[in-house]
Amino acid sequence: MAFAELLDALGGVGRFQRLFTAALLLPCGLLACHTFLQTFTAAGAPHHCRAAPNLTAPPANLSGAWLRATVPLDARGAPEPCRRYTEPQWALLLHPNASAPGAPTEPCGDGWVHERREFPSTIVTEWDLVCEARSLRDLAQSVYMAGVLLGAAVFGGLADRLGRKAPLVWSYLQLAVSGVAAAYLSSFAAYCACRFLMGMTFSGIILNSLSLVVEWMPTRGRTVAGILLGYSFTLGQLVLAGLAYLIRPWRWLQFAVSVPFLVFFLYSWWLPESSRWLLLQGKSQLALQNLRKVAAMNGRKEEGERLTTEVVRSYIQSEFTSVRTSSSLWDLFRTPAIRKVTCCLMVVWFSNSLAYYGLAMDLQKFGFSIYLVQVLFGAIDIPAMLVATFTMIYVGRRATVASFLILAGLMVISNMFVPEDMQTLRTAQAALGKGCLASSFISVYLFTGELYPTEIRQMGMGFTSVNARLGGLAAPLLSTLGEFNAILPPVGFGATSILAGLAICFLTETLNMPLVETIEAMERRAREGLSTKEAEDKSEEISLQQLGASPLKETI
Repeated sequence: MAFAELLDALGGVGRFQRLFTAALLLPCGLLACHTFLQTFTAAGAPHHCRAAPNLTAPPANLSGAWLRATVPLDARGAPEPCRRYTEPQWALLLHPNASAPGAPTEPCGDGWVHERREFPSTIVTEWDLVCEARSLRDLAQSVYMAGVLLGAAVFGGLADRLGRKAPLVWSYLQLAVSGVAAAYLSSFAAYCACRFLMGMTFSGIILNSLSLVVEWMPTRGRTVAGILLGYSFTLGQLVLAGLAYLIRPWRWLQFAVSVPFLVFFLYSWWLPESSRWLLLQGKSQLALQNLRKVAAMNGRKEEGERLTTEVVRSYIQSEFTSVRTSSSLWDLFRTPAIRKVTCCLMVVWFSNSLAYYGLAMDLQKFGFSIYLVQVLFGAIDIPAMLVATFTMIYVGRRATVASFLILAGLMVISNMFVPEDMQTLRTAQAALGKGCLASSFISVYLFTGELYPTEIRQMGMGFTSVNARLGGLAAPLLSTLGEFNAILPPVGFGATSILAGLAICFLTETLNMPLVETIEAMERRAREGLSTKEAEDKSEEISLQQLGASPLKETI
């Protein structure tokens, strides 16, 4: 008997599951604000060199002509952003339409003047991250992604040892503290350090939230619960666009998206630990207490009271004979079935993340209002995920993920054949590709959680998430290749997405299948060609014969 059957007996997808899922998905939505925050807090604006301090400031009505005399024009007729005249060209005050070819210029030695009509303050305007220092703006985002990478490695392994709840609670606190601190610190280096700490919590929150939702959800509710995680992340992007429009100073925006995590930290203490994990760790009494609370919330208090530790253990009894007390990264490659899953998912997560962040992180290149593009990119995810929801339920996980990845790759590659003056079509096509990638991303989160056994589920999700963060780090590097050849980024993003779609076809379908609890059960299924349920039932039958136990569904 699978553990999911016990959850069905205690109310199925009841009040507890709905409230528990909502409590975990709300922070995931605001987490999207931090991931895409630098779209607004590091937005660029027109700028030019500040005049030398020995020059008297001009009257307001002559400021335009004064600028013309001190800063040369670029090829587009706008003030040059990174150079100024070594000596003011006073003749241009009298003849503003004239030019001064050959006049000596120099780098901006006294800072910059930034246009502040749209963005009163950003990290770019505050720390002058322009010209030679422009790469520091990208560095701040790369530092965040590096934190996400380390967090996936750290929190993925810790969750299998300490449980899902402890790393999640800590992640809420760490994000709240580091996020608020970033809004107050005046040093760019300190800001980057806080961004790194914030990035670490991304994996701690997403991975543990998904595992808790999946492990507390009966089989028939897992698909919808997993897709809701994607909707929360998408809604978070829309919330960010609205907040950024209303709160323009970057420090106040940083503060606004960080403080709510203190609330999440406080109420997370009352969230129950995964009973699946507790049972596999031999903590049957705690698992029993949690299950009784779940039964009471679902209106099945009498069924919960009749539960005993023996009854609860029997639903997962076949796994106790093979579960090991410790696990390591080697377990992800040690046996054939697990090794195939891990290798395929490494390709899928890396490629999906590479293409997704390659499209989503540089919205200013599309030429429209950054707020409008953010809303469009977020809104297109909603219908795409709605389609993914239906296909995940009625077609399966494997076909859904493969189709969205291949379609996204084709959209990205075809976009490079659209003329640059057709900005509306290019933006719409890129948004559609990003919507496909977002749908495949959240689908593969659920698919990965179902493929790995409970014994190493968090380690597997953490390891594959590390590959996704490597893709996120590689995305800006691939984008910079566009300076040498414009077709390299779209070809790279599109080709890797198509490759990931093909790799997913080698994995086993998990639609309507109970979760596998141990590595041994998964290998048995692969060796004997059994479905997940058949493998679990066979293991249970053998174990019950050995232990002389009786089926316990009748007890409940």
